[in-house]
Amino acid sequence: MTESLLITLSIVTLFLPLLGFAVVVLTGKKFSKMYLFEMLIISATLLISLTIAFFKLSYYPHDIVASLDWFKFSNVPGIGTLNFEIGVKIDNLTALMLIVVNLISFLVHLFSIEYMHGDPRYNRYFSYLGIFTFSMLGIVLTHNLLMMYIFWELVGLSSYLLIGFWFEKKSASDASKKAFIVNRVGDIGMFAGILILFTNYHTFTFDKIFEQISMGHLPFNSPAWLTAAGILVFMGAVGKSAQFPLHVWLPDAMEGPTPVSALIHAATMVAAGVYLVVRIFAMLTADAMTVIAIIGAVTSFIAATIALTQNDIKKVLAYSTVSQLGYMIMALGVGAYSFAFFHLVTHAFFKACLFLGSGSVIHAMHHEQDIRNMGGLRKKLPITYYTFLISTLAISGIPFTSGFLSKDGILAGTLTFGKLTGYWFIPALGFLVALLTAFYMFRLVILTFHGEPRDHHKYDHAHESPFVMAAPLVILATLSIFIWYTPNPVGADQGWFLSKWVKTPHTVVPQNQRFNFMKTEEKTAAAETSEPALHEAEAPVHGEITHSEMYTEAMHASHYPAMFLSIAMAGLGILFAFLIYQWKKISADMLEEKLRPLHKFSLNKWYIDELYDATWIAGTLAFSKMLYWIDSVIIDGAVNGAATVTRFVSRLSGLFDTFVVDGFVNFTAFLSGFIGLNFKKLQTGKVQTYVIFVVFAIIIIMLVFKPY
Repeated sequence: MTESLLITLSIVTLFLPLLGFAVVVLTGKKFSKMYLFEMLIISATLLISLTIAFFKLSYYPHDIVASLDWFKFSNVPGIGTLNFEIGVKIDNLTALMLIVVNLISFLVHLFSIEYMHGDPRYNRYFSYLGIFTFSMLGIVLTHNLLMMYIFWELVGLSSYLLIGFWFEKKSASDASKKAFIVNRVGDIGMFAGILILFTNYHTFTFDKIFEQISMGHLPFNSPAWLTAAGILVFMGAVGKSAQFPLHVWLPDAMEGPTPVSALIHAATMVAAGVYLVVRIFAMLTADAMTVIAIIGAVTSFIAATIALTQNDIKKVLAYSTVSQLGYMIMALGVGAYSFAFFHLVTHAFFKACLFLGSGSVIHAMHHEQDIRNMGGLRKKLPITYYTFLISTLAISGIPFTSGFLSKDGILAGTLTFGKLTGYWFIPALGFLVALLTAFYMFRLVILTFHGEPRDHHKYDHAHESPFVMAAPLVILATLSIFIWYTPNPVGADQGWFLSKWVKTPHTVVPQNQRFNFMKTEEKTAAAETSEPALHEAEAPVHGEITHSEMYTEAMHASHYPAMFLSIAMAGLGILFAFLIYQWKKISADMLEEKLRPLHKFSLNKWYIDELYDATWIAGTLAFSKMLYWIDSVIIDGAVNGAATVTRFVSRLSGLFDTFVVDGFVNFTAFLSGFIGLNFKKLQTGKVQTYVIFVVFAIIIIMLVFKPY
């Protein structure tokens, strides 16, 4: 298969979901079975994506890029011709993400056939899935920042439609608005970062920007501006991937249908932010990476502590998603690029399985979501239980699962980062989160599936989900086993997934910015093993810290300590969960009572929503009220005052016009009429009378003007 044919197929796979959306949304009211057309479209998209991935990964080790000019401006002062390109880039990351997005989308479509059956807007729901898939594929396939930003906003729009699908529920409509608005906050930063890059490089294309940076052309000739650009673009990921402090929208977004949660909040939409950071990784300075690592670690910890006490099955999984996304962002920040993307893929499968599994439970329990009202469901839902258990083992990092392989690499990266920088709190948080994750996930499993039923009525009517709902669970649970990624169950770095397909890109950051997050003694060692610089401030670099000999050796040295420690932490978390909730050796109620302040703090989600309500939201409302007061009292007061003065002056003018101007005119008319009335008596029409008047007049004149 030729490169041009692969490009053509990639464009087809991009626009097929858009076609499905257009057809279904326009004809869905007339034809009740139009959702089958959407199923056909997504099936074709998945098959094409598998074809693209097979040929790209098997026969094309280089990137495949195609672009064309969208529009251009000529004779731009100081620039010349300014081109805006649209294009497609197919590399290994693109090929793998096409499979992830389309496979998850296909399984969610399949699951939704039964789960959403009977909904009055059944066809519209499937059309929304189509527009979302189209938007996400656009992010995956584009080769430039401008098109990524356009599709980024389309993802925001389609997620708004899906989260608020049941808009008649106030909680759902509020959640959709919250998601949309919070994401816009991050997108403002992303847009500012894109503008910094475009202002300096006059292009949006990733490769062209990286090429200019590698030649020593920094934004505004300052490394600080390169750091700022990287952090600002990363803000888009903070919003979309629900990182602290913009993570608050994702748990509320569980108000949407459960399959939607699996699609956009476990596997694709939230992964878009991680994918963005993966794309710009080559231009990130050490300072930017440090900021990213800290935000990821803090996010992971906060979300994990909140998940400990949640009782809504979807809320537990939602905060778990936030925590795992923090893991991925943290991995990118510490330089574990390959493992960050690896975890993105593995998490997509086991988290989608968990969300769809929760949907199966909710469906069986007649839309009950409180795990305190469940229990004993493994007997009623055996397929759901075992697939849910496999995925839980994967997210907990238990050996022989995909999650163990990817989390092991991430934690090894944090240990290396701690050694090089002295920021030991990052690996400490990473391992602590591994313990918390295993605990709250097995708490969820035990309270949902083990023990005795706590609502016998709903339990008695519960039954296993039908084939179209169970099949996606089996597929996703199977993909959570290690063998699909490497034959070595304890060393993902030795498997083909990472060593052959996902390689850390060469950095384009100038050499003096490569190691400035390292301790002084490590900087010296790194500088001795790195390439000679043409100029310390503007040297092109052909490697980066993760590929330096020292970093690589440190990663290998950290592999087994991280593996054993992560297994120990996961095992400890599982043990605590069984001691408290399964064997009841420790009373959960007593523990809650003794730790009531911490429990309440966690249950109320660190009061972050309340903090935002009291600060940003209250401040915005107060500012709005102040503007309203200024508008109503000062602006309107001035306008109304001016109107009052104008009316008063107008009255005076009217009075002057009426009594002075009109009075003078009317008096003149009256006087003229009066004189006319009196003088008309002299106009007799008789010549004799006129002769007498003339004679009298002459006599009077002679008497008045006597001649001398």
